[in-house]
Amino acid sequence: MRFRPAAAPDSQEQDASAPPNPADQNPATQVSSTQPATAPTEELAELIPELTPMFPGASPFLARFLPHSPPTYAGLNESFCDLHALLKYLHEHSWYGYLYAVLGDQTAYVLLFEGRTVTAAAASATGEQALGELLNLYEQGASLSAHPLSPAYAHVLSGIGSRAWKFNLTEDFTGLHARPTGAIFYSRGEIVATLPATLPYEGAFPAPLRPQTLILPRSLAGWAHHHYNLTLRGRDGMNAITDVYQVFRSEHGAPGIAFLRALGEKLTPAEYAMRSDAALHDLEPMVHSFLKTGYIREV
Repeated sequence: MRFRPAAAPDSQEQDASAPPNPADQNPATQVSSTQPATAPTEELAELIPELTPMFPGASPFLARFLPHSPPTYAGLNESFCDLHALLKYLHEHSWYGYLYAVLGDQTAYVLLFEGRTVTAAAASATGEQALGELLNLYEQGASLSAHPLSPAYAHVLSGIGSRAWKFNLTEDFTGLHARPTGAIFYSRGEIVATLPATLPYEGAFPAPLRPQTLILPRSLAGWAHHHYNLTLRGRDGMNAITDVYQVFRSEHGAPGIAFLRALGEKLTPAEYAMRSDAALHDLEPMVHSFLKTGYIREV
């Protein structure tokens, strides 16, 4: 399927435009690519959950369409909770939901899917830059809360970025369809929820089949964007007939060997994280250990 951005309306608040025309096929819960979008029938509407916006009227698209969810954690701040440790914990538990940071009139929002940060928004940024903004706010004393979502809702929302798209919906469409009359959550062509949050035009945010992990911008994680050379010790660490290999494997296991091999193939940690779906907070201590014990050196 080819996507094309819709023409943006005459508004600086909205950075993109419009979308799909879903249709109801098989009791209005299936999407058709040939019929115009319609709201669920009155009978079906009684069976489809209507969610409540958590941040009604919010400007960032992601914030606007986040549903209300009581926080699992609230009032977190840097003085007693390390954010990287929290992200590592959420990743280990394959957590689904969103983080919300607020400091005065500054806010940032990050969506987690399987415990991985997959999309983010702040006042003037999206994606990796917005993830960096949340971390900056937290370091400056922002209050943070974590709100759980179902895996299905988190997947639907994972495609929300800086613009909406105009395209024909298909029977397996997963994502958000926003309209002047409200938003519809679709999962594999079926309406799974509605939300009374709107755009002044029609727009769709298709979700990726598997949401990719956001990588911190270079300004916040320079080490992740560096290249590293293997030392002689590092090359021995990948050679199964050496004693160094046995020591390395006992310390870092198969994941460490795979990561060291990738560094030797001139991938940066950020590139390796994207390709292997690894979390940077798991790779960072290995990079520091490899450097300290002489397996690699910075280029």
